[in-house]
Amino acid sequence: MSMAVREPQVADPADTSETDAADTTEARVTDLIRDAIVRGEYSPNQRLIEADLSSTFAASRATVRTALLELASEGLVERLPNRGSRVRAISLDEAIEIIEVRMGVESLCAAKAAAKISDADAAALEQLRDEMTVAVNDGDLVEYSRLHQHLDLRIRELSEHATASDVLARLHAQSVRHQFKLSSRPARAKVSVLQHAAIIDAIVARDSERAERAVRDHMRSVIDALRELA
Repeated sequence: MSMAVREPQVADPADTSETDAADTTEARVTDLIRDAIVRGEYSPNQRLIEADLSSTFAASRATVRTALLELASEGLVERLPNRGSRVRAISLDEAIEIIEVRMGVESLCAAKAAAKISDADAAALEQLRDEMTVAVNDGDLVEYSRLHQHLDLRIRELSEHATASDVLARLHAQSVRHQFKLSSRPARAKVSVLQHAAIIDAIVARDSERAERAVRDHMRSVIDALRELA
């Protein structure tokens, strides 16, 4: 008796496309909620209602739930048994501890970036430095904050240090809400833009030791400013 041979199952390309689209949507919603928390649109301990978030960000409740789980793993959101989620309150002392850890990892990334940077990337960093200076001089602190975040990301990318980048991605989101308060103060922005320029200049000069030192000086300044703000 002959046995029927089953044809191997081939994944439908449409199924893969749908999965990729779902992943993209979840990442987008996660980014949007994270940014809203960092900017202070949701206050510490504020309840995050899935139905409200679904409406605000035009996403399914399942997508919002996945995003909240990811943000909980980053330490930005707190999951409450049978009560949903809320924005995790991060104290000033905890934020300072996080920045102290970031100081070591970010200085490492700056040193690595200085050792590896190409001429093209150096020119791009110099352009970014000039844009940050213009934003502060024009009093455009929202743009300055955006450029600051972009600088942090570029240094991580240029370092090509995957482990450090992963650590910083999680730590940065937890402490940046306190730093966002600082960056919205014109006097502080005028100080920090000079410190960022010093970091960029050291990386562009391919001086790893100076780049590492410039990052540490900047982060110590941030800690001192946060303590004064308290």
